[in-house]
Amino acid sequence: MRSPSFPSWGPPLQLLLLLLPWPVWAQAPAAAASWGTPGALDCPEACVCAPGGQANCSGRALPAVPGGLNWRVRVLLLNHNRVHALPPGAFADAGALLRLDLRENGLRWVHARAFWGLGALEQLDLSANQLEALLPGTFAPLRALRALSLAENRLARLEPAALGALPLLRALSLQDNDLPALASGLLEGLPNLNTLRLRGNPWTCGCALRPLCAWLRGHPRHAPEAETLLCVSPGRLTLSPLTAFPEAAFSHCARSLAARDLAVVYALGPVSFLASLAACLALGSAFTACGARHRRRRRAAARRQQRRPPDPGPGTASPAATAAQA
Repeated sequence: MRSPSFPSWGPPLQLLLLLLPWPVWAQAPAAAASWGTPGALDCPEACVCAPGGQANCSGRALPAVPGGLNWRVRVLLLNHNRVHALPPGAFADAGALLRLDLRENGLRWVHARAFWGLGALEQLDLSANQLEALLPGTFAPLRALRALSLAENRLARLEPAALGALPLLRALSLQDNDLPALASGLLEGLPNLNTLRLRGNPWTCGCALRPLCAWLRGHPRHAPEAETLLCVSPGRLTLSPLTAFPEAAFSHCARSLAARDLAVVYALGPVSFLASLAACLALGSAFTACGARHRRRRRAAARRQQRRPPDPGPGTASPAATAAQA
């Protein structure tokens, strides 16, 4: 039996390597192989992992996010499972995650801190679930997010606070929900958005649709389905395309306050309240002082009246006249 050849190592090192019970040169391949097997040391539970950091947990009827997530996972495929809720810090151990697929899980609830720790995440797919609302701050930690899909859910309203500011987001899918309009300010925090998908929503053509119509006019190339977006109510505007409404069509609508105006209102509100309170206190003190002064004057006049001798009547002679007659 021939021993391994070590052309550049000295005899003592060769002998030491031959005497080892488990050759060190075999450990690296074994570690690499362990990443590709279910239940391995670095692979999440119930998943199949592949080189490059992909963990495939699709279609395994998982009721929750699997344990064993770690920094080596770059792509996590959790689609077609039964993950109905995402608790706080559900992916906190996978801080290097770049892509997360949660399609078709029957997902109903997402905690506001479910995505904390995913600052590197670039793609998030939450489509084909049962989401009806999203809490403020849900996507705030995802500052590197570039693509977000909320398609085929039950969203009837999407607040700007739920999305937050996503400066790198380029694609947003909202099709096939129950959205009658988009809240004012929702798209203002997405400066790099260049693809917005909106078909399949029951658009109500009223004043609430003004921000979306303005965005569509200003970004005609960023909504590829814009020409197919139609009103479903009110009756006289049914089947009217959203792109047919100029700004003049909303001239009767009251403009909502901009963020700067709201900040001024919030800043001046407490100040004006305190100023009004101080003015009321000053006026009250002044009225109280005037009333007290008036009462003192009345009491002084009453005392002077008591000290003055009574006037004699018209038929009564004065004491001096009576003495002279005597």
